[in-house]
Amino acid sequence: MSEGTDGVDIPSTIDIASVADRLERLLLGSERRYTPAEIAERAGVERESARQLWRSLGFAAVGEDDVFFTDYDVAALDIIQRIQVLGFEDEQLRAAMTRFVGQTYARLASWQGQLMLEMIAKRPELAASEEGVVELAEQLLPDLEQLQRYVWRRQLAAYLSRVASYAESPDQATEADMAVGFADLAGYTSLTRRVSEAELREILDSFEAVATEVVGGHGGRVVKTIGDEVLFTAHDPVTAAEIALDLLDAAERDERIPEMRVGVAAGAVIDRLGDVYGSTVNIASRVTSLARPGWVLVDRGMATALRDDERFRLKARRPQEVRGYSHLRQWRLLRAGDE
Repeated sequence: MSEGTDGVDIPSTIDIASVADRLERLLLGSERRYTPAEIAERAGVERESARQLWRSLGFAAVGEDDVFFTDYDVAALDIIQRIQVLGFEDEQLRAAMTRFVGQTYARLASWQGQLMLEMIAKRPELAASEEGVVELAEQLLPDLEQLQRYVWRRQLAAYLSRVASYAESPDQATEADMAVGFADLAGYTSLTRRVSEAELREILDSFEAVATEVVGGHGGRVVKTIGDEVLFTAHDPVTAAEIALDLLDAAERDERIPEMRVGVAAGAVIDRLGDVYGSTVNIASRVTSLARPGWVLVDRGMATALRDDERFRLKARRPQEVRGYSHLRQWRLLRAGDE
């Protein structure tokens, strides 16, 4: 067995470089045919525009004389040009869009690639020969592609439905534009020194699964996961409070997940290209850093919105000095009947 770049044992009975070459042709439709100048010419775009698009998508630089590109890449440039004609003429907006798409799919592709390697490692019969690996990819890849298309369409439909719902019901709005929360695993750094890599992957997978189920179940959105931390949003403080408390409950029920701590803030948020920015996000992060394991801490905006809600109880904490805030107030959030 040989160890792959992601720490997965790969059977030594196959030529990894040869398999990777065959899988690349399967994924890209053909062998590499064009240099950077040739692909720009075939797509009818300026060489510099093609280079900027390539880098915005997060790919490594390609030498001018390298035969690297396929007809798939030509088709991608054609798509970008059609999108530009339909209204994405702003170069900065177009670059931001391609950059975000590249970052999203880089993470997705890494996960899927590692998943395939783990499948092969656990079922050696799949890797008895190069043909076995390629045959697995031929069966698996079309289904993954179709599933991605389905999830994307469903998620976009859900987003548009949320926008329409809040536009039609302005009376439901609170003084906070949005609630932002962070959930992380307490003692994660020391945990990484005590468990194996396989155990750590299982813990993080369980953590992400719980977070996705709880946040989505309440109609919130998981913005992103960063190692042992999940960033989520909700359109109102009550929903965010329910998510935060349910996350703690779910972690307590799951023996695979260490204690969790959650911080939530409410206020104005810049929501752009799938990510969130602004002081409310920063405050949520700082509040999380002050929370003890098994606690939910909230900021002033959340406390104001929840103070008269009989379902919750707030316990004021002493103001703390944290990076960027010299007098940050926080409240511990509990359910009404909790000790």
